Amino acid sequence: MRRFGNIWLTAARLLSVLFIVASSATLANEPFKILRSQVVTLTEPDTERAYPLYIKLPRSYTNKAKKRYPVVYLMDAPYSFPIASGATRYPMNSGDLQEAILVGIAYVRGSKGPASRVRDFTPVRASDWKLQTGNAAGHAAFIQNIIFPHIEKNYRTDNKTRTFVGNSLGGLFGAYILFSQPDMFTSYILGSPSVWFKDEYLLSLSATATDVPVKVFIGVGSLETRAAGEKHEMVTGAKQLAQKIREIAGNNMAVKLQIVEGARHSTAFPTTLIQGLDWIYGQSR
Repeated sequence: MRRFGNIWLTAARLLSVLFIVASSATLANEPFKILRSQVVTLTEPDTERAYPLYIKLPRSYTNKAKKRYPVVYLMDAPYSFPIASGATRYPMNSGDLQEAILVGIAYVRGSKGPASRVRDFTPVRASDWKLQTGNAAGHAAFIQNIIFPHIEKNYRTDNKTRTFVGNSLGGLFGAYILFSQPDMFTSYILGSPSVWFKDEYLLSLSATATDVPVKVFIGVGSLETRAAGEKHEMVTGAKQLAQKIREIAGNNMAVKLQIVEGARHSTAFPTTLIQGLDWIYGQSR
């Protein structure tokens, strides 16, 4: 009887191991999901272009039913949203950063990323580009007239506190909004802005004055130069942009330029993002 008991015990242990292995295999096939996030799609009425939005709510959102939160709007969402989610999780949860709602604006559904972003982030048509350019004004209007109302209707937002985050052409797009309608956002994080686009067209724009305080953080990698193998002089462009903003800023606009040491165009953004958010939303302890 003892022998049969041992056999049954061995069989039970084997079944338990097989169950754990099978369960692990099932879990391994599940896609990774960002906590407290969701995706909604909004359509631009005039063009019928559909843009997915990636939305992440702060940890305290459910428990603090009367609290309203600032919103951080991120361009290039497939790239920037997971970076922002991971980089802000600990500092927001620990109280080092003010909690905020993250909203990533993705590319047009069914479109390849380059075509969508080149069209929507550039302020003027450039005939020497194969992809369509020059829809920055239209995309800014879509964000202001469609995306803002949706987010502010469906989530508890602090409507007076919005941050723009854009990198490369996204940084160019943010600077264009800053010059044309600066109070569309209360703060801007411009990573490695493509000031070089169309013979530095951005620097020829006149700026619109603002009556509300605006903060502008510009980050660029120290190796974003031709001497280091890059296609454009991004460091020079970032410095020129910062100087232009300072000249027209007045008392209502604060500007900070940060050179990310040792970073190239492909690696500077994560540091620019978290340092910019810390400058804007950092909590003194």
